[in-house]
Amino acid sequence: MTHKIAILGASGYTGAELVRLISGHPNMDIVALSGERKAGMRMADVFPHLRHMQLPDLCRIDEIDFSDVGLCFCALPHKTSQEVVRELPASLKVVDLSADFRLRDPDAYQKWYGNPHAALDQQREAVYGLTEFYRDDIRGARLVAGTGCNAATGQFALRPLISAGVIDLDEIIMDLKCAVSGAGRSLKENLLHAELSEGYNAYAVGGTHRHLGEFDQEFSALAGRPVKVQFTPHLIPANRGILATVYVKGDALAIFDTFSAAYADEPFIEVLAFGDTPSTHNVRGSNFVHIGVTADRIEGRAIVIAALDNLTKGSSGQALQNANLMLGEEETTGLMMAPLFP
Repeated sequence: MTHKIAILGASGYTGAELVRLISGHPNMDIVALSGERKAGMRMADVFPHLRHMQLPDLCRIDEIDFSDVGLCFCALPHKTSQEVVRELPASLKVVDLSADFRLRDPDAYQKWYGNPHAALDQQREAVYGLTEFYRDDIRGARLVAGTGCNAATGQFALRPLISAGVIDLDEIIMDLKCAVSGAGRSLKENLLHAELSEGYNAYAVGGTHRHLGEFDQEFSALAGRPVKVQFTPHLIPANRGILATVYVKGDALAIFDTFSAAYADEPFIEVLAFGDTPSTHNVRGSNFVHIGVTADRIEGRAIVIAALDNLTKGSSGQALQNANLMLGEEETTGLMMAPLFP
């Protein structure tokens, strides 16, 4: 069966990544692409690397006929997405890549994103889209909320450890390095080549990063009590990739064994040999996550390092993985491509 697919916000990085991934999917056909500011343009002119594909021209959202669309990916900015999703047909399956449906508590959403939620009915029905931990709920969902790319990386590095009780929940420090594509495609002065290259900087220091809302929600639910991690993201002069270095209090071998058991049957998660550490180079352009565990020189402490591609496993690849489940496809379809190297 061929599923007809629409992508809203196709002129951004995650939209383009969705098109790239779906091009290798045997059972999906892209029938509509929206890009409000680039409506009327050919996708080949917006993204020349996709010029070999036969794609519909970009259009406005209100020009799309959803009556024959099986699933819609929504790759729109925060706040815009909730307003659009609210007006989509109630029968349409939707995978949203923004932050608008990730947080279950409307007050938490307003705290982290600065505005009241405008689609509370849809927020209540949304399923959190971290596939490896919510796949049973995702299969039957109409609306799935993709995670933040930083939030996904940190959760892959911590969820099994919190569930198993092998670390001190009050002693978690996460140092995260993020590539520049995570900031989106809009022009920003601090992302100009001359201002970003040859250095890197911390941002959202002191607990102000919005993805902390996801960490608080998910880790506290797992533990059955409030869990707050120390988290500092850093912007690095690279196009793709996230590397999370997480410092925890616990036995390193027990932590390694916990990961090995938790991820043994996961097709996209590779637990490296004890003492090995991952690199963003080795997951670039793929839907894979690499996780390494090393003992610290201080007894009873360990270092967990997780790497993924923010545009693929951290966003669009995760979205396609979820869409496969929602449409009854094999979860890995269109996603088993090897990473790009060098």
